[in-house]
Amino acid sequence: MQFKEQHSSVMCDYAAPGTCCCPLPPASQQQPHRAPNNPPHPRGAGAVFAAWGKGEEEAGKDGNEVKGGGGGGSGLAAALRGGSGAGGGGGGASGLAAALGGGSGAARPVPPRRPEPPFPPGGDAALPKMVAGGLCLCGLLRLLCSLLLPALFLSGILCICLVVLLWGVRLWLQRKKQLSPAGRDGKRPLLVAFFHPYCNAGGGGERVLWCAIRTLQKKYRNVTCVVYTGDRDATGEEIVEGAFRRFNIKLIHPVKFVFLEKRFLVEASLYPHFTLLGQSLGSVFLGWEALLKCVPDIYIDSMGYAFTIPLFKYLGGCRVGCYVHYPTISTDMLSVVRNQDTRFNNAAFITSSPLFSKFKLVYYYFFAFMYGLVGSCSDVVMVNSSWTLNHILSLWRTGACTSVVYPPCDVQTFLDIPLEVEKSTSEYSIVSIGQFRPEKDHPLQIRAFAKLLKEKRVGQEPSLKLILIGGCRNQQDEERVNSLKCLCEELGVSDDVIFRINIPFEELKRHLAEATIGLHTMWNEHFGIGVVECMAAGTVILAHNSGGPKLDIVVPHEGCVTGFLAEDEDSYAETMAYIFSLSPEKRLQIRENARRSVHRFSDQHFEDTFLLSVEPLFK
Repeated sequence: MQFKEQHSSVMCDYAAPGTCCCPLPPASQQQPHRAPNNPPHPRGAGAVFAAWGKGEEEAGKDGNEVKGGGGGGSGLAAALRGGSGAGGGGGGASGLAAALGGGSGAARPVPPRRPEPPFPPGGDAALPKMVAGGLCLCGLLRLLCSLLLPALFLSGILCICLVVLLWGVRLWLQRKKQLSPAGRDGKRPLLVAFFHPYCNAGGGGERVLWCAIRTLQKKYRNVTCVVYTGDRDATGEEIVEGAFRRFNIKLIHPVKFVFLEKRFLVEASLYPHFTLLGQSLGSVFLGWEALLKCVPDIYIDSMGYAFTIPLFKYLGGCRVGCYVHYPTISTDMLSVVRNQDTRFNNAAFITSSPLFSKFKLVYYYFFAFMYGLVGSCSDVVMVNSSWTLNHILSLWRTGACTSVVYPPCDVQTFLDIPLEVEKSTSEYSIVSIGQFRPEKDHPLQIRAFAKLLKEKRVGQEPSLKLILIGGCRNQQDEERVNSLKCLCEELGVSDDVIFRINIPFEELKRHLAEATIGLHTMWNEHFGIGVVECMAAGTVILAHNSGGPKLDIVVPHEGCVTGFLAEDEDSYAETMAYIFSLSPEKRLQIRENARRSVHRFSDQHFEDTFLLSVEPLFK
């Protein structure tokens, strides 16, 4: 549509009076004026446009006249309704009314609009913000709800798929177990598997393993014992021969070994930080490898890998039990971190920082919760001492199926050593038995021995020798031995300290028969088989004042002294000096009391209590 240069103008609400902002079409193209007899527009249209112009309006019944003082609203309403715009719309509005409606639009000056009063402080001015905030909050809630429902739905689908998958794996493993070969009598033997990745280590835990296997072979004829091990550097025959050489244990029937390739997943060296959690998760993968290679009927964790228990129970469908030598985490460990004490498992940079200590404490509490959760899945729980029992009950809460089974100690073999009054000699020996692990605290033994030599408080001042006897499991243990030798050189006692590593059983007996003091320094030792062996061999025991030695072993027998306890370097040195200061007759009396007290730790006592504890697994 073509517009001429000469045209009327209309005043908008936002334009100054007299200014032109909206061009109008020429008169030839304007709408003709509507006759009075034309039907009027609805009454509401004028009112709406008058309200839109923020002016007061009065609409006529016929719709031809609109009165009001408001800017373009009244004039525009009148123009659209075909009447004469008479009222305070301003020049532009009147012209628009005349142009569109064909009537006369007389523009009259009107007073300016009264400005609306400002919102009072803290009054209605806050309403728009509150409304906007409410709308934003409601929108956010609607968004969260719209996301939550699909998330819950997808989570439910994933959970169902996971359950179906796990159930399918369980059925597949059960089918695999049923296809295992039958025995000589045509029946499938009952498979009892022991999870012991370091079965060739030669420590007290390994003695428990081989005695337990021998006990089951004596009791049950239809049982085939399986050992999950990671000792791939030795054959099964070599492992069995090593058990006989170290512990004097001869098995009745052959044992099936399942060699695992992923034992490195439970090595502490793989996890310099978060070691407990890393080893526990690694044991799950190692247990999965074991389960794939052999699905047993009864599963017994004999080395403390509790996180494998639910794996064998719920996926393997096995009856599960465990023999706990030492809880992976204990309330004592929590107290060490809480009190910011420096120990072998609590580094100095953590104890010096309250923030790191609190973070580690939270980590320990989380791990303790998970440890208790997996441990509670056990059908049978056996612990080796009263100290371990107290901690397991507080963490696992399995009192109904938990019992104390003292580990087997070959006391009868050591009782064969003649017990006589010591003859005058120019040399005394102090013997320590234990694997070269950090918790055994061999440095404390060396420092206490060096302090004893330095103070020279022994009566006749004979020559003293410290003999450290133990097993090395891996390269880390060998490096630990080398560091101990360096400590001996640093303290000037390298000529007086002898290391005997992985020695035969007969040589062990000979050293114990010649020793005067049996030394033990591990804090919170779970039990202490080496302590019992020293007492049975006739040495005067000096153990740490904690754990199993304090609660179960070095306790008065019939009111008589059976040994001594110490805690730190000074107390160990003082007690050793005191023992050497006793007369040979007094030392003989203590040795005899100790021998009488260790009968409760014999192999026979272990067999009786072990069979009684595992009986529910064979029903």
